[in-house]
Amino acid sequence: QVQLVESGGGLVQAGGSLRLSCAASGRTFSSYPMGWFRQAPGKEREFAAAISRSGGSTYYADSVKGRFTISRDNAKNTVYLQMNSLKPEDTAVYYCAARTTDVIATMPDEYDYWGQGTQVTVSS
Repeated sequence: QVQLVESGGGLVQAGGSLRLSCAASGRTFSSYPMGWFRQAPGKEREFAAAISRSGGSTYYADSVKGRFTISRDNAKNTVYLQMNSLKPEDTAVYYCAARTTDVIATMPDEYDYWGQGTQVTVSS
């Protein structure tokens, strides 16, 4: 069992930056590929970024590529999402997720554990 807790969300102006953190419980954090997803009001949850167990491989949605960076610190059981050049369309609840299968994935139903989410609001 893994528990995930996101933090770092907030209100920022367009063009600004935020760094989200996701702290995981348990001793097996380094065994899980991790992902960040987001969900805007009235829309389906969508993939943003994913990272392999070691952090050596990353993958991004086209909508965030070049602006967002996913990273992890296995010693701290934490995964991060650095978000730069934010746009109003990035406004959403952001969720981190852990996958027990050792392959990066981009679909929500491929992940096994989820955090409660953190709100990101980008004003124009």
